[in-house]
Amino acid sequence: MSIPDERSFNRWFIIISCLVVIVLVLWNTSIFFQRLKEDERAKMNIWAKAQEELSNAPEDADLDLILEILNNNTTIPIIHTNEFGEVAYTTNIDPLILDDEERTREYLEDIKDENDPIILDLGDGQIQYIYYGNSPALTKLKYYPIGLTLIGFLFIGVVYFFYTTTKSSEQNKLWAGMAKETAHQIGTPLSSLIGWTELLKSENINPSYVIEMEKDIDRLKTITERFSKIGSSPNLKETDIVEATRESYEYLKTRSSDLIDFSIKTPKQPINVMLNEQLYSWTIENLVKNAIDAMRGKGALSVEIKHDLKQAHIYITDTGKGIDKNKFRLIFEPGETTKKRGWGLGLSLAKRIIEEYHRGKIKVAKSEIGKGSTFQISLKKS
Repeated sequence: MSIPDERSFNRWFIIISCLVVIVLVLWNTSIFFQRLKEDERAKMNIWAKAQEELSNAPEDADLDLILEILNNNTTIPIIHTNEFGEVAYTTNIDPLILDDEERTREYLEDIKDENDPIILDLGDGQIQYIYYGNSPALTKLKYYPIGLTLIGFLFIGVVYFFYTTTKSSEQNKLWAGMAKETAHQIGTPLSSLIGWTELLKSENINPSYVIEMEKDIDRLKTITERFSKIGSSPNLKETDIVEATRESYEYLKTRSSDLIDFSIKTPKQPINVMLNEQLYSWTIENLVKNAIDAMRGKGALSVEIKHDLKQAHIYITDTGKGIDKNKFRLIFEPGETTKKRGWGLGLSLAKRIIEEYHRGKIKVAKSEIGKGSTFQISLKKS
């Protein structure tokens, strides 16, 4: 079992174990609650029987045992009523409730919902009723499962958050390490290429060759700077998003196949946002390259910029194979790809650049299988 699989197993093992423990405790608490409720019912039946004996006892009868039973109830609240519903006797009830007739009636209705009344037959056709509520211990036990469930789910949330943040932290370190190492590796041959171009300038060769080489060297410098910025906070400055998008668009258009029909539609006025141009152009390149791959090198690709009072929105639309709706979010996860040889890092990197570095949003605005997709980037205006 690989380390990621082992960690995932451990996480779900802990979560499932917590759920099993919670279910078992709730189940046993429910059983205990019912048994305690039955015990209180049995006590109240004995108390009611003692009340009947007291009412029917002759004057010279020994009442010590009966009185002891009646006085032994110090926790269960009782309202004793006659056959007309008039309160005749109460015990273990807050005096503040009894001082208010309306509150007494409301309390009586509440305890009627908690337990069925016990009917007293006092003889000579006299019927009375004993209504009783749950004891404080039983009331607390009733709410105990709710508290336990909340604590259990809180613990599960902490475990899930711990494993998620640990995984995210490791991914961030991996991203930063790979990016900086790539920048370092590119730097060595790049310095050599710069030296070679200077040497070629002194030779009798076609200057246009050197100019093209310098363009590609500048491009490599840009790529190196991009990679070096991963893992650190990039500098953002107020930039015209229209011009920055056009520059990336023109670069990609000149280096793409003639089978791709490029088009761009932007507002005439500048739209300023806080931007790191190098990382933003990297995002546009990733989205455009993904679009070209989705169209298999042939189709129409359009870039459009819209804006409202607060945000600028960049739309990149292709006529490719489309994306299943249930994968709209999944495709931004690292390693998720539909390409046979892809690593699934392009869209994940784009999401990181836009959402973490620029505090913007990137999403699949719409997609239809066989007809194409539209990606949307939203950035706050400055």
